[in-house]
Amino acid sequence: MTDLRTGKHKIEFSPPDISELEIAEVGEALRSGWITTGPRTKELERKLAAYVGVPEAAPNMVCLNSATAAEELNLRILGIGEGDEVLVPAYTYTATASAAIHVGATVKFIDSQPDSCEMDYDQMEAAITEKTKAIIPVDLGGIMCDYDRIYRAVENKKNLFRPGGNTDLGRRIQKSLGRIAIVADCAHALGAWRELCVRGTSESVTGTPTVPLKHRVMAGNAADFTSYSFHAVKNFTTAEGGAAAWRHIEGIDDSEIYHEYQLMSLHGQSKDALAKTKLGAWEYDIVAPLYKCNMTDIMAAMGLKQLERYPGLMERRREIIRRYDEACDSLEVSHLVHYGKDFRSSGHLYLARIPGIRVEQRNAIIMKMAEMGVACNVHYKPLPMMTAYKNLGWDIRNFPNAYAYYENEISLPLHTKLTDEDVEYVTDCFREAVGSVLGTGKGRGRADASEMGKTA
Repeated sequence: MTDLRTGKHKIEFSPPDISELEIAEVGEALRSGWITTGPRTKELERKLAAYVGVPEAAPNMVCLNSATAAEELNLRILGIGEGDEVLVPAYTYTATASAAIHVGATVKFIDSQPDSCEMDYDQMEAAITEKTKAIIPVDLGGIMCDYDRIYRAVENKKNLFRPGGNTDLGRRIQKSLGRIAIVADCAHALGAWRELCVRGTSESVTGTPTVPLKHRVMAGNAADFTSYSFHAVKNFTTAEGGAAAWRHIEGIDDSEIYHEYQLMSLHGQSKDALAKTKLGAWEYDIVAPLYKCNMTDIMAAMGLKQLERYPGLMERRREIIRRYDEACDSLEVSHLVHYGKDFRSSGHLYLARIPGIRVEQRNAIIMKMAEMGVACNVHYKPLPMMTAYKNLGWDIRNFPNAYAYYENEISLPLHTKLTDEDVEYVTDCFREAVGSVLGTGKGRGRADASEMGKTA
């Protein structure tokens, strides 16, 4: 991309990819008279449910105005509140933790694995107490977590679990689960999948132990509850927006859960605007003074066309990532591994790391990239470093792996508005910036590539 005023390259970090299809559909929504929650929102819910593989009948998908709202409502549906503990990775964006704080729960941060942005599952398991009611794994960058390991942890600590819940539905869900709930932050990962045993079948041979069978599980169908983000910087966007999804829970009617989301997202009103359009159906009740976080049909109109285009958008991201991988490998710079024989990322973020450099050197590389017209970022500054969480008593010194990952991480621009020429320009600039700051012409060191979704 060239800045027409200066004639120089200008590479934005994550502009939205909006085509004439989305623009036309939004126009149709405006002309239809339905601009708040209506038929397009319901259609998007059904199509997203089908896409990720959760039941479509209810559907087990509710579109909302943000991923933060989705995560908060997930926790409220579970009846989680004051006195409960929720385990959260230290290496994530604030929404992962703030939603738990909004419902009155106590957040317990978990450090990352060495040389990884993924949560340390051994530490996570050790942190479980009788008060723990939910774990919030984060599919950072679009790569799904190891949900099999997470479920093993909650099964291992099942004897500590005491069903609670501050609502009737929450109590029944917790009792039915009989264990800590897995409430995934899938803000980055729509369209990702991983081979997992979650919800899988088993095979047994006479005289041998039962062997779990792995199968492909889409992001959103691995955890008990999941939140998605459709913010403007995401692969799939409705400008703002998000969604909550859930797997079927034994003994719980999915329609009841869906109705509860509707109540919570629209002031506790017993009928939404669409239901009130039926002849003589004006009357409604307010069952509780609840919240306002519904999605509009204008947003859903964008989403419907984004979903039609999504396979092509993901394929383009994969091609860009391949080119970045080649450049980083030549520099001996580590990076997330987005694709393998048993997993596929959504390709949301490109996290590169230069092991051994200090924060000041990392920032100097980002500044040099900016001077050459390439916007980069850092994902993320660990939450214990933020004022809000320091004020709650957290200290980054207790999270050495999260800090070590942060101090030399650089996120390169990754979006479908990049041309092949743009990608080549980014890699050329990265080579020059790294060489200039380090005085070597290339990066230093290479992280262990033994684990999926870490660095290579």
